[in-house]
Amino acid sequence: MNIQLRYFASIREALGVGQEPWQTQAQTVAQLRQELVARGGAYADVLGSHRALRAALNQDLCEGSAALQDGCEVAFFPPVTGG
Repeated sequence: MNIQLRYFASIREALGVGQEPWQTQAQTVAQLRQELVARGGAYADVLGSHRALRAALNQDLCEGSAALQDGCEVAFFPPVTGG
């Protein structure tokens, strides 16, 4: 399936890209994250399981178990605190 990936804040800075189209076999956001980590390099560093990050599916915060659909948008961003 074809999806759109978006990266924010320090993730965008590390990858050098804010968004990209992606063709995936992943069925969930967690599987997608693992697929991206398998790309290696900066992807493994900033998206690895050792990193705390948040994900959104079609602009709604989601858990790793959220199901992907063709044409969806998945965004990854670091956790944010307010004050």
